[in-house]
Amino acid sequence: MKEGIEPLVNDEFAGEPPTKRCLAYLQTQREKGKHVVGIYCGYAPMEVIRAADMVPSVLCAFDDKTIAAGEEVLPANLCPLIKSSYGFIKTDTCPFYALSEAVIAETTCDGKKKMFELIADIKPTHVMDLPQLPDQKEAQDNWTTMIRKLAGFLETTFKTKISDDRVEQEIKNANLRNKLLNQVFDFAALPSMPLTWQEVYDLTYFGQVATTKDMLPILESALATLQKRVADGVYHGEKDSPRVLVTGCPVGGDATKIFKIIEAAGGVIVYLDSCTGMKAYAGHFEEGAPDPYRSVSRRYLEVPCSCMTPNDRRLSELDIIINKFRPDVIIDVVLHACHSYNIESSKVKTHVETIHKKPFLRIETDYSQSDVGQIRTRVEALLEMVPKK
Repeated sequence: MKEGIEPLVNDEFAGEPPTKRCLAYLQTQREKGKHVVGIYCGYAPMEVIRAADMVPSVLCAFDDKTIAAGEEVLPANLCPLIKSSYGFIKTDTCPFYALSEAVIAETTCDGKKKMFELIADIKPTHVMDLPQLPDQKEAQDNWTTMIRKLAGFLETTFKTKISDDRVEQEIKNANLRNKLLNQVFDFAALPSMPLTWQEVYDLTYFGQVATTKDMLPILESALATLQKRVADGVYHGEKDSPRVLVTGCPVGGDATKIFKIIEAAGGVIVYLDSCTGMKAYAGHFEEGAPDPYRSVSRRYLEVPCSCMTPNDRRLSELDIIINKFRPDVIIDVVLHACHSYNIESSKVKTHVETIHKKPFLRIETDYSQSDVGQIRTRVEALLEMVPKK
C-alpha cells in the first residue's frame, strides 16, 4: 500500500505485528477472569471453546530462532512448524502458551501427535483423534464424538457447563464473522487490489482469537476503509501487477518471507489459501440443526487439509477461488518434511495447469533465510511468464 494511506484498522495496533494485538486481547480477557485455551490447528473447534466462555489462543509455531532448541530432542528432518512449536515450549518463550491454562491438540500428522506426548505433562492437554476419510459417515460420527469429548474435558477441567444453546449461538456468531470477513476478502477480487496480504493476514489471525462481538467493529471499520479506497482509486501494487494465489501449508512469522518475496518481485497476492489465511473462514455452519455438535463436526471435516484422503475438495475449492479471484499464477508453499502437502502438490500442479492453464510453482522451504535468494529468482522467473496487461 502506498505511503500515507489510512491503515485498514486504524487503532493503537495499526502497523504492529498481529501477535501484538492478539496478546493484548488475551491479557485483557484473562484480567476479566476468562480462561484461555491454547490451540495449534484450524481443526480445533473454537465454537465449543467459546461456548464455554473461554478464549482460544493460537500458540507460537513460526519462528526460526526456537528450532535449534527443538532439535535437541526432535529429529532435524522434521517439519519446522513442529520443531519451532516444541522449541518455544522448551525455552519457555511463547507468551501465548504462558497465558494458556490447557491445550487442545489434534492428530493431523504423526510429528505433531508425538510432539504432544512430550508436552502433555506441562499443562492439561486434550488430544482429539481427527478422522481423515472425511466423506465417510463414520468420520462424521466419530468427529462429533470427539467434539463432545472436548466439551467434557473443558467442563471437567474448568468446572463449568456447556449448553447446546451456547454452542448454537457460537455457530451463529461464527457464520456472521465469516460473512463479514468474506466481504473483506471480496475486495481482492477487484481488478485493482485495494488491500495487502498483510492486512488480510492480520484480520484472519485476530479472527481466531477474538469473539465475534469484539471483531464486529474492526470488520465494519475495515469495510468502510476499503469502500473509501475504492472510491478514491487507492490500490496496492501496480494496475498491471501479476495476481498471485498462494496455497499450501500454513504460513506465518518467519515463513511470511514468501509473501514479501512475491511483493518485492512485483506481484500482488489476491488469495491466501491456507489455514492461517482465508481457508478457515470459507465455510458455513448449519444453523438450527437437531445436534449443534454435529453441525460443528460437519463444517470442520469440510476443511480441505492435505491430511484428509482423498482430498478432492481442495481441488474443487481451488476452482472456485481461481474463477473468482482470477490469479495469473499459483504458488504452492510446502514446508520441509510436510509429506502430505508435498505429495499432494503434484495433483494441484496437474489440475492448475490442465484445467486452468495457469503457471504453477512449488516452493519447498523452512523458516530460515538461507533460501531467500533462490526463491526470489524462481518467483521472478514465474512472474515474467505473465503477459503484460
